[in-house]
Amino acid sequence: MSQALIDALIAGTLSDPDGGAPLQVATRSVVIEPSLEDAEGEVVKPLQLGRHFAVVSDPITHEILGARVEHALNGLGYVSRILLTGRPHPDEETVQRIRAAAASADALVAVGSGTINDLCKYAGAQDGKPYIVFPTAPSMNGYTSVNAAITIHGHKKSLTAQAPLGVFIDLSILSAAPARMIRSGLGDSLCRPTAQADWLLAHLLLNQPYRTMPFALLAEDEGQLFASSQALLEGDIEAMAALVRTLLLSGFGTAICGSSQPASQGEHLISHFVDMFGDPSWPESFHGEQIGVTTLMMARLQERMLDGIPPVLHPSGADEEEFVRRYGESLGRSCWTEFVDKRLEGERLSRARERVADSWDAIRNTIASITKPWELLADVLRLAGAPTSHDDLGWPRAFSERAIRHARDIRSRYTFLDLAADSGRLEPIAALL
Repeated sequence: MSQALIDALIAGTLSDPDGGAPLQVATRSVVIEPSLEDAEGEVVKPLQLGRHFAVVSDPITHEILGARVEHALNGLGYVSRILLTGRPHPDEETVQRIRAAAASADALVAVGSGTINDLCKYAGAQDGKPYIVFPTAPSMNGYTSVNAAITIHGHKKSLTAQAPLGVFIDLSILSAAPARMIRSGLGDSLCRPTAQADWLLAHLLLNQPYRTMPFALLAEDEGQLFASSQALLEGDIEAMAALVRTLLLSGFGTAICGSSQPASQGEHLISHFVDMFGDPSWPESFHGEQIGVTTLMMARLQERMLDGIPPVLHPSGADEEEFVRRYGESLGRSCWTEFVDKRLEGERLSRARERVADSWDAIRNTIASITKPWELLADVLRLAGAPTSHDDLGWPRAFSERAIRHARDIRSRYTFLDLAADSGRLEPIAALL
């Protein structure tokens, strides 16, 4: 049924649960098959992308699938190979290298997972060139989104990019991906409850826009995925298909909304803070591994805030010079520009206090109805052998607490991190997570 849902979404015939016209996405083709071997050119041809393809991969993804894709696309025209060295970084410098190497190409073809996908979708968007993607791992939910996580001058940002015109998934390739990358995709899928709770909080407390659509898209597969997390590591094709559909539909939800808000809230802020300020000597971890752990942190924080007494809100208090002292001149002012848009001061604080006083029980009950117990989420990760704590990822306790306390500084989204901080409860809760 979920495949039919994807097909209807691509065709523009899927009803919007929030009302209005049928849902629309820019992606024109999604193919999910047990194998795509010898069919790569066949699935790309109907998109009519031109005759010059720039195929972007790294040494590992080129060996796994890139060479195969290049060979198939040679039958449709001319292929430029862009082989990124080592483990590529999703930063502005790498984007510029791809743009220069693909200057004469008609379209970009990403062969890889999160980093290569983000680099291609952003580079293509900068030059007005379409891109398609052949994933090599089910490691994150950004394949079909319109945002890219790119680091600019040390500040990791979610930047507007473009959706792929085509996503072509060979389940045999994804099932053979390293176990950590499969667990990473599971971790990235785990955050639906915490991200939805944060977004719904901002809506109910601050009257910010909110939609149920992104979460309705995920409803059918989420239960199956959470119940079969162990099977993902056993080569179960049906379990892998459920994970893939969840990742793609999560990305589509963000694409339709025009932002990553449905899938990236407090749990992602903590992870991004670690990316920005963690010690490079710590063990390397994948994005989704981090999101799995930070989702558990947010789920526990949200439960404590919802189960406790109504929050007593205070002015946010921070100022721009404090941010400069904390993060340095350039990054501090960049973070402040984000933070100032959401801080509780003046009329905004007064309205939030009124809503807590008048409607906290209704707010709490509405949010609690769409969450999942953190113990259940932890079991989903444990059954798959995925990390569940900062210790598992090699993050020192002191740094983990710092990330929880200050992750809200880096983006304008109002989450339970902000609610806890603005009510004076974040510091003691952070020490317990």
